[in-house]
Amino acid sequence: MITLTAGEIALLLGGELHCDKDLLVSKAPVFDSRLATPGCIFLALQGENLDGHEFAADAYRKGAMFSLTSKRIDGPCIVVKDVLEALSILAEFVRKRLEKLTVIAITGSQGKTSTKDLLFHMLSAVGPTVAPAGSFNNDLGLPITLLECDDRTRFCILEMGARHKGDIARLCEIAKPNIGVVLTVGTAHLGEFGSQEAIAQTKGELIASLDKNAIAILGTYDQFTPAMSKLHDGQVIFFGEGPDYEVRATDIEMREGRPHFDLVTAAGRDAVGMRTVGAHQVSNALAVAAVGTALALPLELIASSLSTAQVSSKWRMELHEVGDLLIINDSYNANPASMAAALRSLTLFAQERGGAAWAFLGKMHELGESQAQESAAIADLAVELGIDHLVEINAPEYGTPEGAMTVHHRSDFESAIDLVKYFAPGDVVLVKASRSESFEILAAAIEQAWKERGESTE
Repeated sequence: MITLTAGEIALLLGGELHCDKDLLVSKAPVFDSRLATPGCIFLALQGENLDGHEFAADAYRKGAMFSLTSKRIDGPCIVVKDVLEALSILAEFVRKRLEKLTVIAITGSQGKTSTKDLLFHMLSAVGPTVAPAGSFNNDLGLPITLLECDDRTRFCILEMGARHKGDIARLCEIAKPNIGVVLTVGTAHLGEFGSQEAIAQTKGELIASLDKNAIAILGTYDQFTPAMSKLHDGQVIFFGEGPDYEVRATDIEMREGRPHFDLVTAAGRDAVGMRTVGAHQVSNALAVAAVGTALALPLELIASSLSTAQVSSKWRMELHEVGDLLIINDSYNANPASMAAALRSLTLFAQERGGAAWAFLGKMHELGESQAQESAAIADLAVELGIDHLVEINAPEYGTPEGAMTVHHRSDFESAIDLVKYFAPGDVVLVKASRSESFEILAAAIEQAWKERGESTE
């Protein structure tokens, strides 16, 4: 963060100053007192279950210079009407001060975090780069990420999520992106938006917000995203797998579940062999390559970065080799598109290893009235792909599709873990559900049960 005094911040926010006006702040704010470090601000947020004001003293002991609060506390603070709104004002101010900073904003129904990880790897080789931890993509996470930037930062990568119309437009007012990337418009959050068209309108707020000197980067994997080019008067770069796109992939092959392809741009052609798992990573890689193209980075740098990057965010297609069993932990979240991609990866790994494919699936949330239809379609796809076992955990909506696949209905993790006794060496297990289902716990339990089974037979 650029260095500011408490007095400057109070004046900017129109807040009541209850600390030394000359206190220097040099680090981004935190809202978890356990993460406070010398030089930061603590955000005393009022939640449903916890009141951040009660943790201000703890943050101060750990080095926070003062707290942003909505009421007077016994300790150094600046009192504002709304802490979250004040955070946005501060971030917008800092963004305007950092005139040489290039901000890249990413949105889409799926792939944001994986794309962010790949992009961070590439841009970090070019200059100091800031990217959000986890999925910091809302009114709280995005300003905090921006405030991590200082005069030395060359690139800032931001994820933009949305649950309501206007969410992304509001984030863009803060971030002022130089490059806006829309990956795809899918059916995630369909229950909240009501239609795919409404989702597209909200994602399109990113492109509509761009200055004419900014660059729009659009995927070509659905009918809505390419049409967003009409929302921007400046440069547009399309990426995809068709012959007419500025950034494209050709000769795609899957080896050990990982994509290999030739990257083609106006600068030429270069080979990419990714370390990340799943055919869906091709589109994420092309989005990153399009950003590199927009920034006029050498093609060799782009291709080598995509070939060496690994997705660092937790529980996204994590591969766990447990003896002769492979567990794919993709438990971070789930929607129809990401579920289909994960099943295809499971099939490839099982074919290569010669074992059975087990899909432990939980609910896909936020699909609204389409949940039953979308879930049944995933079960049908599992049959089509040749998945051997579908384990439905507290998710009867997947149904019992016709075919050679064995379907196991389980009500909880404990009963699902009991199926480990039927695993055989060479089998591959996928664990996937929406975030609130906490399937990372199931993945860890399956791993432990397999280890214990191996120990008992020694």
